[in-house]
Amino acid sequence: MKQPITGYATDEEGHWVALLACGHRQHVRHQPPFISRPWVTDEAGRQARLGTLLDCPRCDAFEWPDHLVERAGPRR
Repeated sequence: MKQPITGYATDEEGHWVALLACGHRQHVRHQPPFISRPWVTDEAGRQARLGTLLDCPRCDAFEWPDHLVERAGPRR
């Protein structure tokens, strides 16, 4: 399922992560020749890509975002 990029953050290693509208996060690395995303290396490039749709495999797998906690309701 495609989801728009709503912002960016960095992980503990300093790699850029796209924040998606669904609440999932996805690495957006520039590692030529394997992955070519030169836009991620500067602020203007990242800002220009806000709203861009990325495939979200976690949405395809019906996974909840990590920051959401599933809670059981009261049992009767």
